[in-house]
Amino acid sequence: MLSNQREILTQAFAKAAELALGQPFNGTVTLEKPKDASHGDVACNLAMQLAKPAKRNPRELAQALVDSVNAQLAGSGLVQAIDIAGPGFINVRLSSKAHGEVIAQVLAQGQQFGRKPASADKSVLIEFVSANPTGPLHVGHGRQAALGDALSAVMRAQGWNVHKEFYYNDAGVQIHTLAVSVQARAKGFKPGDAQWPESAYNGDYIADIAADFLAGKQVQAADGEPVQASGNADDLESIRQFAVAYLRAEQDLDLKAFGVQFDQFYLESSLYTEGKVEEAVNAMVASGKTFEEGGALWLRSTDYGDDKDRVMRKSDGGYTYFVPDVAYHISKFRRGFGKVINIQGTDHHGTIARVRAGLQASGFGIPQGYPDYVLHKMVTVMKGGQEVKISKRAGSYVTLRDLVCWSGGVDEGQPILGQVEALTKGRDAVRFFLVSRKADTEFVFDVDLALSQSDENPVYYVQYAHARIHSILDQWGGNAAGLNGNTDLLTAPSELQLIRQLAAYGDVLAKSADELAPHHVAFYLRDLAGAFHTFYNAERVLVDDEALKQARLTLLLAVASVISNGLNVLGVSAPKRM
Repeated sequence: MLSNQREILTQAFAKAAELALGQPFNGTVTLEKPKDASHGDVACNLAMQLAKPAKRNPRELAQALVDSVNAQLAGSGLVQAIDIAGPGFINVRLSSKAHGEVIAQVLAQGQQFGRKPASADKSVLIEFVSANPTGPLHVGHGRQAALGDALSAVMRAQGWNVHKEFYYNDAGVQIHTLAVSVQARAKGFKPGDAQWPESAYNGDYIADIAADFLAGKQVQAADGEPVQASGNADDLESIRQFAVAYLRAEQDLDLKAFGVQFDQFYLESSLYTEGKVEEAVNAMVASGKTFEEGGALWLRSTDYGDDKDRVMRKSDGGYTYFVPDVAYHISKFRRGFGKVINIQGTDHHGTIARVRAGLQASGFGIPQGYPDYVLHKMVTVMKGGQEVKISKRAGSYVTLRDLVCWSGGVDEGQPILGQVEALTKGRDAVRFFLVSRKADTEFVFDVDLALSQSDENPVYYVQYAHARIHSILDQWGGNAAGLNGNTDLLTAPSELQLIRQLAAYGDVLAKSADELAPHHVAFYLRDLAGAFHTFYNAERVLVDDEALKQARLTLLLAVASVISNGLNVLGVSAPKRM
């Protein structure tokens, strides 16, 4: 149902319960989609809920509720019939007028259908990808990018002002290892040589960075200042600065290939240079929630539910990695983001308790449970029936850009950014696939399936439904913008099922936002496409009966609009021809 229809029916049942019980009703009216479409549009178990406390027969109570609802809604045109099934379940069939309102609202609102207006007091910061600038983005980062961008769109559709942020861990041991790796390459060493550092990064990209550094080239990340290579292989700090800027620029290209844009890139190093880490540590010490032992500074994180206390500052004076995370989240809170969502791999699960403990101990009034987390599991890539574990460019993992290339039918050695059709195809497949499962489930990405043009390919299945509708409209040859058929004529089961699917879109967006789960949108689109294909196989659209033809064309135009709407949320294109 549409939200306004649900509200009318909910209030009617609540009033009916009050009259039937003879006292105020403070319960909840639950309206659900029947498991069997033949039972109608809406199912309500209110009589079953109230029968025991009211000490009444549930079926007899159901009849009283039905009589009251019918009386309240007489003349409204909302309900066609209300039936009682089994011991007291209530099934509601909406009228053709109510179904027509769904189609009319879809066409009137277009891409705004199912969405809520922006609210000035609802702001959320969504942090995702946040890769160390030590190499190209891998497929795990790709899953974060797909989830984060889709969740951002879902939250925006529910009235939230969304700020998308990428946090760069540009400080610490891994950055030192990057610099040492590039320095070794710059001095002529390679993996396998006796002089090659044991912990060094081995990908071909390290050799590329070293070559450009020796050539004195200049690099610049999208939000950074240009960095000029000194060409001096003995200058480790110059190498570090150049390598970080180089890889940040490379990751910019990965994000561009994937079609993801961020509102802000936040550098971990700035937390130190601006004194935010020291401020956070001093605040935790002042709270009395720290202690010193063995030359180290500890946080009493067990006071906040952690399984053990955690070292904050090691005996050598360096901070453990969760400390700058605490400082970073204090920054988020102080910037006015009362709601924050972090999308990270499940390997970050252990940091949740200690970060939240540090935030509580800091004494800045940050609420418990801040921030929210969406944790995703690993992605396995299959190609040609075999698991792909490494990339020549990265040396130890499959890169996001490789996956986009393969899914677009392009060899990974080719410049995908210059091939619009292949880039769109690859991006669409990767985005849809990576958001088509719950984040906390492992995912197998089958490149061969992504390339196939079959019903088994979920993104092709949905996009083909959209394209097929536009093909029908092209065959008709009329003015689609002027379609306004008599939707009262839509009475076939496959037509009614399509209308029910359209009406559910707003609920799907709301559920996706509430559960931080954009996979619901992907599930919904497959169901809507399936309902369309069922209709297409059951009914002819371009029939001789002009009124019926106009009605069915109007319905299909609405279906195409919602498919486009949902694909847009996932960052996937909605082609009119395939």
